[in-house]
Amino acid sequence: MTGGGGPPAETLSPAGVPLAPAYSPADSPIDYANDLSDPGRWPYTRGVQANMYRGRLWTMRQYAGFGTARETNQRFRHLLAAGQTGLSVAFDLPTQMGLDSDSPRSLGEVGRAGVAIDTVEDMHELLDGLPLETVSTSMTINATAATLLAMYIVVAEEREIPRNALSGTIQNDILKEYIARGTYIYPPEPSLRLISEVFRFCAKELPNWNPISISGYHIREAGATAVQELAFTLADTIEYVKRAIAAGLPVDSFAPRLSFFFASHNDLFEEIAKFRAARRMYARIMRERFGASDSSCRMRFHTQTGGVTLTAQQPLNNVVRVTIQALAATLGGTQSLHTNGYDEALALPTAQAATLALRTQQILAYESGIANVADPLAGSYYVEHLTNELEARAMELIVKSDELGGSEAAIAAGFFQEEIARSAYEHQLRVENESTVVVGVNRFTDGEPPPPIPAPDFSALEKGQREALTRVKDKRDEQAVEGCLGAIEMSAAAMLTDAAAEPMMPLIIDAVRARCTVGEIADALKNKWGRYDPG
Repeated sequence: MTGGGGPPAETLSPAGVPLAPAYSPADSPIDYANDLSDPGRWPYTRGVQANMYRGRLWTMRQYAGFGTARETNQRFRHLLAAGQTGLSVAFDLPTQMGLDSDSPRSLGEVGRAGVAIDTVEDMHELLDGLPLETVSTSMTINATAATLLAMYIVVAEEREIPRNALSGTIQNDILKEYIARGTYIYPPEPSLRLISEVFRFCAKELPNWNPISISGYHIREAGATAVQELAFTLADTIEYVKRAIAAGLPVDSFAPRLSFFFASHNDLFEEIAKFRAARRMYARIMRERFGASDSSCRMRFHTQTGGVTLTAQQPLNNVVRVTIQALAATLGGTQSLHTNGYDEALALPTAQAATLALRTQQILAYESGIANVADPLAGSYYVEHLTNELEARAMELIVKSDELGGSEAAIAAGFFQEEIARSAYEHQLRVENESTVVVGVNRFTDGEPPPPIPAPDFSALEKGQREALTRVKDKRDEQAVEGCLGAIEMSAAAMLTDAAAEPMMPLIIDAVRARCTVGEIADALKNKWGRYDPG
């Protein structure tokens, strides 16, 4: 099929913002001090550092997780040797759901969507030989985030690396799991209390660790628009900050370590405007609602190129899509970036595709010139107009969330979920009627089937992981295991009444030292908190 013709008479951005043929100063009225200011100054619209990438490039943090810890360790070594500057760990579905590899519910899922981690011995193997003192690590984990963080701490401890030398991030954003992704275990209330406990622990024990990465990425992957991604991410942020303050934490004790995670999609200018609007909205919310200091109003975020934008048809086209998305993220001022492999719509990325994705970032950093100036698109009438429009539309949705009682109540009412489902449905209709063009899918097609990608032997992988888990269980002190799990249950019960006798994180760390498993710790909490049923 061949394509032709221009845009329709009325042009809308992907988020539904009407677009004029051209823009002038009248279309983007700006109060410079309150709406823009210089880079590195409140409200940080133009970036969180005065010199941005001239001082330090964004962290190139490629996401990886392959079956076993040993295989993933090999991929990390390959990427570090190729110039990657940060680690990012993908965990398999059982690990995310608090299930051990020998659980009947894990059958067929071990190692498929990421690395399988059952005990701290797996974490040792995952991180073997990697310089934890100098490389930051991001872990995409939520319901079991406290346990995986404890495992990382124990690995460092057993390698005699001090806690204050560790840097990284756990995602730990459970609200977006109820909204979009589904890897929750416990009901919202105890889950939010555990997150506040992680905030408290990190503020005291891990000064260079981000205790949460509040994620718009998965909201966007579920079908949200850029406006919804902004609104729902910041509505969740408001809930987390309120909960932490209610737990007795001063806002400036934890807010400087809050981090964020956004998607970057194909509309170059809308995505750039989204990132600029996100910083400004966050700065205003933190100052106006919570009285935070300027250092607590800086939004630092990681970006990943859009997984749902990748196509199995003509997969090499994805190289171009990823480049556009990476350009938007860097022009938008991201602090770290993952670029997807071109073959990820087919399978876990091959080493060749992962390396090319990293090279894409390196070419942007060192050859494109975008790192020479902070916020080079500031002053574009179009970009400033889009930034204003996205902020205004996102704030309307945040107000609706507030009226429902905040993010937790809005989730319970199905508000976020219904909004996203409607947007996803409307997008699919536009693809099907070709008003939204996807090159190689509904326009410029060639009829060729997607190329085959070899897959690992997951049955053998699962068998090996279960055998390794059995070996750890055979060697450990079962009396110590029972004592640690019992202590966690007691603290979990007390946490429900706001009368926890002692903080939870040290108890989880003790359990990890005793070689308790991810599933055993999750079950100890579930015994007191129950399992979330969305109804």
